[in-house]
Amino acid sequence: MIRVAIVGYGNIGRYAVKAVEATPDLELAGIVRRPQSCKDAPPELAGIKVVSQISELGPVDVALLCVPTRSVPAQAMELVALGINTVDSYDIHGDKLLEYRASLGEQARRHGAVSVLAAGWDPGSDSMIRALMEIMAPQGLTFTNFGPGMSMGHSAAVKALPGVVDALSITIPAGSGVHRRLVYVELAPGTDLGDIQRLIKEDAYFKHDETHVYQVETILGLKDVGHGVLLER
Repeated sequence: MIRVAIVGYGNIGRYAVKAVEATPDLELAGIVRRPQSCKDAPPELAGIKVVSQISELGPVDVALLCVPTRSVPAQAMELVALGINTVDSYDIHGDKLLEYRASLGEQARRHGAVSVLAAGWDPGSDSMIRALMEIMAPQGLTFTNFGPGMSMGHSAAVKALPGVVDALSITIPAGSGVHRRLVYVELAPGTDLGDIQRLIKEDAYFKHDETHVYQVETILGLKDVGHGVLLER
C-alpha cells in the first residue's frame, strides 16, 4: 500500500480524500492543515488523522499538495527535503513554472525523491489533450476556452490579498482563447476598493485578461463550482 498524506483541505483537498479512499492500492495516512484549522475539523473527517505537521503521520510515501498555488513551491521543497514524494497542481504558466521545475528537480535528485508538478487542469490534463490534438493535426492553431464558471486558482489569489475577506473569480470565454475575468470581492471594513482593483489587475493571474472587479456584501450566494473547457484545433 502507498501511504498518502493530503496537505490542505479546501476544494481540491476534499476531492483528493475521496480519490485516495476510492483507490485500492492507496492508504490515507492523514491530512495536514494549519494549526488553527486542526482544532475545528469538519464532521466528514471523523476517523481521519488531522495534524499540523506531516511528521505526526508516521511514514508517508507521497504528499498531495492541495494548497493555493503560490504556497506550493515552498511546501514541495520542504517535503522533498524530507524524502517525501510530492504531487501538485501548480497552475501558473511561463517562466515561474520553469523556474519551479528546475529548483524542485534539483531538490528531488538531491534527496532521492520524485515530484510530479503542474498535474492539475491547466497546465496538466489540458496540456496533454492539446499535445494529442497537435499530433493529429500538425498544422493549425489551438484555442483553449475556459468557462463560464468559477476559477479556483484565480479566486484563491484574490482571497490572499490583505483586506479581502472572501472572493470569487468567474471566467467568461470570449472565443479564440480570449477570456474575461469577473471578480467579486467581500472586503474588510476600511479596505479601499480601488487599491484592491489595482492589485488584482497587476497580478500575473489577471494582467493578460480583461478584468472587472465588483464589491459585494457576501460571496456565499454567488459560488458555483461548475466549470468547463472547450479545446479547438
